[in-house]
Amino acid sequence: MKDMNLPVPEFGQDLPPGGASPALFDRLALRRSCSALTLAAPGPSADEIETLLTLAARVPDHGKLSPWRFIVIEGEAKAAFAGRLEAIAARRPDAAKATATLAKLTTPPLCVAVVSRVSEGKIPAWEQQLSAGAVCMTLLLAADALGFGANWITDWYAYDEDATALLALEPGERIAGYVHIGAPTEAPKERARPDLAAIMSRLS
Repeated sequence: MKDMNLPVPEFGQDLPPGGASPALFDRLALRRSCSALTLAAPGPSADEIETLLTLAARVPDHGKLSPWRFIVIEGEAKAAFAGRLEAIAARRPDAAKATATLAKLTTPPLCVAVVSRVSEGKIPAWEQQLSAGAVCMTLLLAADALGFGANWITDWYAYDEDATALLALEPGERIAGYVHIGAPTEAPKERARPDLAAIMSRLS
């Protein structure tokens, strides 16, 4: 995969309001997360990681607070992080299960922790948290657009206080998701989707 040259609009520049994109439309209709256990090297290059995060940061953000940040976890640092998590997992009541789930972290070559950070003020916390979720989703789509597979998960180590301490989160910060990215080694299978009629209504 060649690195993409992103257009870099200037502040205040007029941007296209949209337009038909049949290729994107079709891709969204077929979008499916890859199992983290099927993601292998090579992962994104340093330039591609910068591209992915640049795209992910273009989500709706009421108040322009940037209520999220990224922690890139790869290489030796990821192996060390996983090793520390294994020690924490061994102390948990569900030690065997907690340890087994770490394969979803250790298998893919790249993990991006998306950290939600709520700022006190007039923008509701819920809206800031939703923006962090939008970052995770956009990161999945950006990885797909670059030809990679991706999976957005949390798992126990997104909530365990000893585990999150390893990332030196600030007070009020929490993990919105770990997004695992790599080269897909097998095609994901379509899963059951909701019946639209059961989840849609019209205000009358």
